[in-house]
Amino acid sequence: MKHKQLLINLIFAVVVLGIAGGWFAWRAAHRTGAATLAAALTYGDANTVLDIPLTKDATYDVDTGYLTVHIQVQDGAARFVDSPCPDHICEHYGWLREEDQTATCLPARAVLTIVPVS
Repeated sequence: MKHKQLLINLIFAVVVLGIAGGWFAWRAAHRTGAATLAAALTYGDANTVLDIPLTKDATYDVDTGYLTVHIQVQDGAARFVDSPCPDHICEHYGWLREEDQTATCLPARAVLTIVPVS
């Protein structure tokens, strides 16, 4: 009986890993590659999106309706800086520079994601 359960668990793990591997392969094949990237800050209850170019060094102060987040752009990367939230976890994500990298500030209800420019 234990061997049967072990076999079922093993088959399940192989199937899950196969699906995950297929998804990662599909994502790699469909990445934009050399496309220009930008930062997208999604915030507030209305999921407002602010597109932030990564081509110009700057600091953006955005009132999310909960807190004011501070986004710094430098050398083609973006990050949360000087967060007013109590835990400052969003600051520890560091610099985001690759497509699909994401940092979240839950108290401010803000998500910073690196996206391709269309």
